[in-house]
Parts: sequence; structure tokens; C-alpha cells
Amino acid sequence: MNIILVSDSLAKSRSVSLSQTQVLLIGFGVLVAGFALAVATYVVTMKFAVDMRNPYLRSLLAALHEEQLKKNEAEMKDNLTAMAVKVGELQARILRLDAFGERLAKAANIKREEFRFDEKPGQGGPSVSGGMGRELTVGEFQQMLSEISRVLDDRSDKLGVLDSFLMDDRLARKTIPTTLPITAGYYSSNYGQRIDPINGRSTFHTGVDLIAPAGTAVLSAAGGVVSAVEFQAEYGNIVDVDHENGLTSRYAHLSKSMVKVGDVVMKGQQIALVGSTGRVTGPHLHFEVREKGIPLNPNKFLALGKNDILIGSAYRK
Repeated sequence: MNIILVSDSLAKSRSVSLSQTQVLLIGFGVLVAGFALAVATYVVTMKFAVDMRNPYLRSLLAALHEEQLKKNEAEMKDNLTAMAVKVGELQARILRLDAFGERLAKAANIKREEFRFDEKPGQGGPSVSGGMGRELTVGEFQQMLSEISRVLDDRSDKLGVLDSFLMDDRLARKTIPTTLPITAGYYSSNYGQRIDPINGRSTFHTGVDLIAPAGTAVLSAAGGVVSAVEFQAEYGNIVDVDHENGLTSRYAHLSKSMVKVGDVVMKGQQIALVGSTGRVTGPHLHFEVREKGIPLNPNKFLALGKNDILIGSAYRK
């Protein structure tokens, strides 16, 4: 670029040549100088606006301040709304955990007064720094809520595992013959050595005899699968239930069976009717429990159930 200088003081005109780089540097310098001037003007104006008592500057500052306050207020409302939602979620989860804990305590046979989930835990202690503490910031409060949420997740997982263990235990109990197979009647013969009622000799009785009228409902003492429905000379009509844990229960001298081999039965489900078939002196139910084919004392299993009214004095003998 060529610049020609013409002046009355000069005898002749002068020409100045500038390269492209020099032109760019000059232009950049002009821009920087303009920007610096604008910043300096703004700083001076804002700093001395009050002293200058300029109504326009006062109104401008007030408008900017009000806009900033509105912005801060909107952000605070958003934070409060978000935290309120989070607190509501945590409260709902705590209520669910309380109900879950009460159910687990009941399943574990823990007295309700020992675990009161509806009461706040007792807390206290001496105050520090003269009772004056530092207020939490919004960020610290949000971090605390996040930590509480993480702890609740951990407790939920652990209670879920505990519930699984208790569920397994409850299912196992349902497959143990702890329920008397008749709802009305009394013992006529117990497990163990006895005098045979037909030949009068000392023999070993592999079960218990429960006196009940013919046609009385016979109930399964535990859940399982029916493994035998047949007639045997000694037992008469029988129903065997396999409990899939090495235990089987037998119901003998039946007048009629209500199930067939392969049926899945639940604890307390009717499976037959009391009768007097086989080697008997009258209507009754012969009930026995075997483990891998070996007869066990049914009373040890029935004692685990709620059979006090039905067992009566005959059991205590």
C-alpha cells in the first residue's frame, strides 16, 4: 500500500509504502485501543456513577441490579424445587423401607415394640461453639441428599437379601409336616413300643393313630408331591406325599383318596377321607413321617406347628 503525503510545508509530495502485515498490525492496534477506551469508560462510569449523580446511570445500575436479583431468585427457586422433589422421593422410599422392615420383623417373629419403624431415633449431645453453628450451603445440602439416597439404596439391597433368606426359610417350613392331618379327633396310639391291638403282642408302632369318624377330611401335613395312592394289606388305602427334602408322610386306612400320583399339594389341602381299611379295629387315621424310608416320631414335627388343642394329653404321654 502506498500513502502519498501532501503539505504546504513540503516542497514536494512524499510517498510512504506499507506492507500488508504492517496494515494488519495498524488495524489491530486501532481495534485494541478502541476496546481499551470503551472498557476504561465503562469502569470509570460505573465506579463514579453515584458520585456523578447521573439519573440515567442510576436507572441503568438499578435495572442491572434488579435483573441480577431476578436471575438469582429464579435459580434459587429451581434449586428449592429440585431439592423438594428429591426430599419427597427420599420420604417415599423411607416409608417403603419402614413397611418392608416391619414385614421382615414380623416374618422373623420379632416383637413390634423392639423395632418401632414409625418412631424417630433418639439423638442429642452437647452444643459446640456456644450453640452457634455454620449454616449449610445449597451445594452441601444437595451433597447430603445424594449421600442419603446412596445409603437408602444400600439398605434396600441388604434388606432384599435378608428377605430372600427368610423366604427360603418360610418355603422350607411349608415342606415340613408340622400340621395335624385332621381338624377334629384325638390320639388312640402313639409312636414307639405298644401292645398290638389285634394280637396282643409287644410291637413297634411306626406312626400315630388319630381317632376320627369315617369320612372326616384328611389334610396334607405339608406341601409336596403325591408319590403313592394304593392299597396295602397292613395299611389299607394309603396316600404318600413326598416333600422333596428327604421327608415323606403317609396317611393310611383311608376310605377314599382325593388325589392321584403326581399331584402337587399344599400344606392343609384335603387329600383323603378317614376310613377303616386294612388291619384295623375301627375307623381312624394312621399318620407317619419317614426320612429316606426310616420312620421318625411324627410328634417331633407336629410340635413345631400349632397343634396344642388337637394333641392334648395324649401327646404329652
